[in-house]
Amino acid sequence: MSDVRLIETDAFSFEFISRLAMHESWRKEVHRPIYHIHKWWAKRLGSVFRGILLGSMLPENGDIATEFYSVRKASGLSVFDPFMGSGTTIGEAHKLGLTALGRDINPVAVSSVRAALGTVNRGALQDAFNHLSDSVGKRLRSLYRSKDSAGRNCDVLYFFWVMQLPCLECGKPVDLFPSWVIARNAYPNRKPIVQVLCPSCGNIFAARCSDLCVTCPSCHHRFNAEEGNSKGAKATCNACNHTFSVLSSAAALHSRPDFRLYAKLVLTLDGDKEYLKATPADQKAYGDSAEVLRASRADLPTLKLTDGNNTRQAISYNFRSWRDFFNDRQLLALSLLRRAICEIDDPPVRTMLLTLFSGVLEFNNLFTSYKGEGTGAVRHMFSHHILKPERVPIEANLWGTSKSSGSFSTLFRSRLLRALEYQLAPTEVTGRARGTSRLSSLPFSGNVDKWPAGGRLLERGIYLSCGDSANTGLPESSIDLVITDPPFFDNVHYSELADFFYAWQQLSNGRSAETTRSPAEVQDADAARFAGKLTDVLRECNRVLKNNGLLVFSYHHSRDEGWEAVAKAILDAGFIVVNSQPVKAEMSVATPKAQAKDPIQLDIIVVCRKRQAFVGAAPSVQEATAAAHFKIKRLHDAAFTLSRNDQKIVLFGQLLTTLTDSGQVDCFRKADRTFEELGGPALENAPPQLALNFEPSVS
Repeated sequence: MSDVRLIETDAFSFEFISRLAMHESWRKEVHRPIYHIHKWWAKRLGSVFRGILLGSMLPENGDIATEFYSVRKASGLSVFDPFMGSGTTIGEAHKLGLTALGRDINPVAVSSVRAALGTVNRGALQDAFNHLSDSVGKRLRSLYRSKDSAGRNCDVLYFFWVMQLPCLECGKPVDLFPSWVIARNAYPNRKPIVQVLCPSCGNIFAARCSDLCVTCPSCHHRFNAEEGNSKGAKATCNACNHTFSVLSSAAALHSRPDFRLYAKLVLTLDGDKEYLKATPADQKAYGDSAEVLRASRADLPTLKLTDGNNTRQAISYNFRSWRDFFNDRQLLALSLLRRAICEIDDPPVRTMLLTLFSGVLEFNNLFTSYKGEGTGAVRHMFSHHILKPERVPIEANLWGTSKSSGSFSTLFRSRLLRALEYQLAPTEVTGRARGTSRLSSLPFSGNVDKWPAGGRLLERGIYLSCGDSANTGLPESSIDLVITDPPFFDNVHYSELADFFYAWQQLSNGRSAETTRSPAEVQDADAARFAGKLTDVLRECNRVLKNNGLLVFSYHHSRDEGWEAVAKAILDAGFIVVNSQPVKAEMSVATPKAQAKDPIQLDIIVVCRKRQAFVGAAPSVQEATAAAHFKIKRLHDAAFTLSRNDQKIVLFGQLLTTLTDSGQVDCFRKADRTFEELGGPALENAPPQLALNFEPSVS
C-alpha cells in the first residue's frame, strides 16, 4: 500500500459516501441483510465502512467513486475490529478480499456474527423449517386461534393487553390506558379511521381520528377517545376516581404488574382483518396455556436483572427476572419452539435457527407495542434503547400468518433467506431510485475460523472471538488496518440489554454465566473510566498494528467531555490523529434521533497513525477550524442539511488533528463556549475570527 492513503487526505469524497449512506439508512436491513439477522445496537452503515476500508487502502490519488463498485481481492491485507458488534467491518472487509479479524466482549454479538457469516445449506435450512412448520408450528398456531364476528374459527394476528395496578385508595385493579384509541393507521391522512375501546362496556368500534368525542354504538357511552385514565406518572381509578402514582403502586407489589386481555385482531377466512373484544373463550384459552406451562418441564430463563442505566425502569415495575418479560402463553410457545430447534441434527442449520429464535424474542414479549396498520405492526421492545415497561403491550402470533409482523415464519423469510441470498451475491447501493443496487463483491466464503494464536493468516479468512480486546493474543505488528466503531461512554449499555437474549441463549450453549456484563466492557458513565478502558484497547491495537498501518474509527458525541475522553485515549495509546472526515450516519427516523432537540446526523471518521510513524507537524487551531469550515461548506454544497450539533462535531473532529498531548484536550470545552457565542447553527457563515478566538492549553 502507498504510504499516504486516500482517507488521510481532503481528496476523500465523504459527499459520495454520504449520499450512499443516506439511501441505505432508510432500509438498512434490505440493503445489507447479512448484518440484520439478529438485534444489535448502533449498527453502522455498510456503505460507510466499505468507503472507510477503500479509503484506507487506496493511494492518495485514488478515486473512491470509481473503486466503490469494483470487484476487488486485496490479497495479503488484514483488518482487525476490536469492537465488532454486528460485524459490519468484518463483512465489508471480507467482500473486499481482506483477511478480517473481529472481536467483541459480548457473546450475543459474537454468536450472531458467527451465524450470519458462516456456512449453511439453504436446502437443508428450508427442509428443517418445513419440518418445524408441520410439527411444532401446528402446535403454536393452535395457541392463536379464536372466532371472528360471524362465529367462524380463525387465526389471531395479535392479542391486546393492558397493564393493571391496584388503586392506592380502594385497592381495586386499574387498567393503565393512556388513550382509548387502540389502533391507528400509519398514514392517517389517507386512512383516518381509528379503533376505539369503550371504557364503559369494553366494546371495540371504529371512529375517525379527527373526532374529539365519540359515542359507543353498543352502550351509547360518550367520551373523549384520546384521554385515557393513565398519563405519565399518574393514573386515575375508575371505581373511586382517586389519582395515584403509578410507580408507588408498582413498588407496593411483590411481583411484576398483572396484565388483562381486552381485545384481539383476527384474520378471517376471507382474508379480512377484524378488531374484536376479547371473549370469555379467549380468556379460557389463555388460562389453558398457563396450565399447560405449569404442568410442563419447560426449560425457561432463570437469569435475574441487575441494576443498570437501561434496566432500572423495568426493575422499578418489579420485573426481576428476564422470564418476567413474557406472559405464560409466550413462554409456552417459546419453550416448545426452542426445544424443537434443539433437536435438529445438522449443527449449522440448528445454529442458524436458534439465532432466528433469539431474534424473534424482541418482537414477542410484554414490552412490545402496536404500531397500527400500514407498516410493520409490532413495535419491538428496543425502539427506545431502554427497557421501558409497556402499559398496553401486544401479543403477536409467535409462529405467524401470511399477514403477521415479527413472527418466526415472517422473520425466516425476511431475515434468514434474504441474508443467504446476499451471501451469494453481495450488492452495493447506488443512491438512485431505480437500479438501487449493483453486484460489486465476491460471494461470501462461509468459512469462519478459530481465533489465531499465531502463524500465517489465511487470505480472505474470517476470524472471530469473544473476549477483552485489550488482550487479543495476536502477534505484534501483524495487522495492516484497525477499523472500528467504539462505544460512546454514556450511551446505550449494550450488555445490560443483551442479557435479555443471553438469558435464552445460555440454555442452548451450556453456559451458566449470570450476565454478559464485564468490568472490562468499554462503556462507562464516568468519562475518565471510559477513557481508561478505551486506552487499554487502543494501546493493544497499537501493538498489533504494523508501523505503516492506520487506525480508523467512527465517532460522534454532542458533549465536549465525550470528545475529551476519546482524544485522551487516542493520545495515551500512542496514536496521532492525521485527519477527520464527516459522513452521514444512521437512520434519520431512529427514535433517539427523532426525539432529540438538535439531532446529530453525522459520524466523524477519525484517521490515526502511530505516533512514531507520524511525519510532519500538527496543524494549528486556525488551520483546523478553516478545514472544518471547508468541510461543512462541502456538505452544504452537496445538499446536506446540518444541525447545529452536526456542525459542532465537524469542528471537534478537526480539532483532534491539532492535539499532540493529552493535556490539550480542554480545547473542546473552549471550542464549545466559542460555538455557543456564535448564537446559531450557521457556523459555515460565521466570521472566521469569531471561531478562532481560543487556543488550546499546552501542558
